[in-house]
Amino acid sequence: MNAETAPPIWYLFDYGMVISTAPEPEDWEALREAAGLPLESRDSSYWLHRHGFDAGTLTAQDYWTRVLGREIGADLTARLETLDADQWSHLNPETLDVLEDLHLGGARLALLSNMPAGMAAQYSRSAPWAGYFDKLFFSGQLGLAKPDPQIFRDVLAHLGTTTAQVTFVDDVQENIDAAAVLGMRTVLHQPGINLRAELGL
Repeated sequence: MNAETAPPIWYLFDYGMVISTAPEPEDWEALREAAGLPLESRDSSYWLHRHGFDAGTLTAQDYWTRVLGREIGADLTARLETLDADQWSHLNPETLDVLEDLHLGGARLALLSNMPAGMAAQYSRSAPWAGYFDKLFFSGQLGLAKPDPQIFRDVLAHLGTTTAQVTFVDDVQENIDAAAVLGMRTVLHQPGINLRAELGL
């Protein structure tokens, strides 16, 4: 293996649509029943306000109030939060196999996900995949969200490494582009990807 393809010091993974799969139709239906309106469409209020929620500028109650377009209380907020965490909890077995192999092989693994703080705290406590990682970074806890270059700089500082020593895996081209500009090796995670081959494993 030559220097250009030498293993990185860190593998930095996204969560949604990389470790997780897309929510199922029944997940969106459960959320629709609780919210009283459909939210799956990419132009829905769920997605319109999501970046601010992920970045920690909106609390859970603020976010869901904006999504529903009316003031809501703590009970409904908690219900919507539970359903939202549930719908993003379906896992990609192929990615899990890669994570397990990297972990067992002694690779250094970190996660950087755009995820609101409440969901991040829940997953950190109980999700089976969390144990593969040496470090977990979530936008809602950092107060920044991808593709802001500063979130990558902050993560690198926490890891004590440089961009050249990181391979970043994400499903969003914007995030991949931001990481690549900083000097990271990047892998765009798309449907049908052979992740093992893309990582040179």
